[in-house]
Amino acid sequence: MSLNRQKISIEHRYRGSIEFPDTTEAKDIFFRVKQAYANHEKMSIALLFSKSKLIKLKKYQKGASQKELLNLDFYIELGEILGFNTNDAQKLKRAIVLINDTAYSSFNITKRLKLINKKHKSKTNKNYLFWDIENFSNIASIFNDIIEPYNVDDTHIYLAANPDSLYLKKAEWEANLYDYSKTLHSFNFTKCEHGKNVADDILLQTFEELALKNANVFLLTYDRELKERFTQATAKSNNLFILGK
Repeated sequence: MSLNRQKISIEHRYRGSIEFPDTTEAKDIFFRVKQAYANHEKMSIALLFSKSKLIKLKKYQKGASQKELLNLDFYIELGEILGFNTNDAQKLKRAIVLINDTAYSSFNITKRLKLINKKHKSKTNKNYLFWDIENFSNIASIFNDIIEPYNVDDTHIYLAANPDSLYLKKAEWEANLYDYSKTLHSFNFTKCEHGKNVADDILLQTFEELALKNANVFLLTYDRELKERFTQATAKSNNLFILGK
């Protein structure tokens, strides 16, 4: 049995076993739920979260409340094993996913990022993001899976957009960024000109002018040619990550 898997026995009766999530609260939740169930107490998400925490979860949380979602899944699975109602937990889970906009970005960008310019990561001390926002207007996963975990500073984030896309999508982009207390101009944002310079060229030119070394470089684009151009332009000391299939 896995070290993270625990048998569930109540009143000397084996009920099943469950895998613990990788959270600091999992052990306490397990014993709290088990005791409440054995004492025939009311089962609810109050066993997981305080009233003040539940209020906070109704708003956007840094990290998209990923830890809380793991604990909720744990509680819901305990309910399935022991046979108690978890409708309140399932309702809260749906609300958290909706609030943090992860319902539409659950593919998790980090699982698709590939180190492209070498076999193994080298040690770095800086993080940069070059972001083709036209392909990624739904930005939750970018913040949750790259910007926040890697502490990418606003000044190290570069975006560019062509006029037509900016006209069509600016309101959508700004609305999504608002949840993170950001605007387009929180970053290094360039509005391109008609027919003179396209967003891909601007991003590449900026990257070349920075002449980065010893940095993690994240390139968010679906454009194959731009991926190849970035790979050719990056210094060997950088770790270049691009999106794979």
